[in-house]
Amino acid sequence: MSTHPDHFRVDQRALARAFGRAGARYDHAALLQAEVRTELLSRLQYFPLQPKLIVDLGCGTARGAHELRRRFRRARVLAIDIAPGMLRAAQRGSWPWRRYTCLCADALALPLASQSVDLVYSNLMLQWCDDLPRVFTEVRRVLRPGGLLLFSTFGTDTLQELRAAWAGTDAMPHVSAFADMPLLAQALQQAGMSEPVMDRDLRLDHHTDVHALMNNLRAIGAGNAAADRRRTLTGRGRLERMRLNYERWREPAGLPATWEIICGAAFAPAKSQAAHAHVGMNAFGEAHVPVTAIGRRMAPPSDESGS
Repeated sequence: MSTHPDHFRVDQRALARAFGRAGARYDHAALLQAEVRTELLSRLQYFPLQPKLIVDLGCGTARGAHELRRRFRRARVLAIDIAPGMLRAAQRGSWPWRRYTCLCADALALPLASQSVDLVYSNLMLQWCDDLPRVFTEVRRVLRPGGLLLFSTFGTDTLQELRAAWAGTDAMPHVSAFADMPLLAQALQQAGMSEPVMDRDLRLDHHTDVHALMNNLRAIGAGNAAADRRRTLTGRGRLERMRLNYERWREPAGLPATWEIICGAAFAPAKSQAAHAHVGMNAFGEAHVPVTAIGRRMAPPSDESGS
């Protein structure tokens, strides 16, 4: 059973094409992704790791893989992405002293041996997966006992203004339906991952108009990849109605766009679970949320199925 809002489904071929086209210009536009990458990588200091094999899952242009290779010089790093165009950009940016291996693969079917990986790192990729239990089950399969999954993803408040603006225009999905923390926790538990902890942060950026926001989303490959999306061009009339709807949120700094960032960690089951009992608290500080403390948050009425 899919653990995802409103049974949202992603067209994986459309997703791979969109990210492939964005590969060459991705790093110039993906400023938020870079900020979250820095934050997520900083959390590695709280884990006593000596990994031999690391996977950067959903690597994009592999900036995360670069940093992982720098931090763990004795480890082999695999940069995995579904979009060949992203991997071509990653290979062009591969420095000789920070070598990693690029693999084109789906997170649902990793071409890796079971219990072969020590660390799976994934920065802002999971929101493009419409079957989280399957993804986490595959991650658990490839992780060694006690291996670490460290991830970030977008939560349900992400792009809430754009979602509401489209909801007042037509009934078609235009914005991705993101998973909340309870859904992520449920998926991790279904997969049998151990000791999951998560925290969330809201960030706000501003754009001159809705076209600037949408152009930025296209530049990072974050277009509409919903399986049931409209396959014809959006008419000028609908675009104008959406634009007028969005203008209700205008602030002195411009049109706001909300991003809910969820960061989390979990372990593959080990023989001695007590060995990692203290790590979640230290790694996530005051904002950490144990799975047992997470309550399901009701979505606002305008937060319909999306992307």
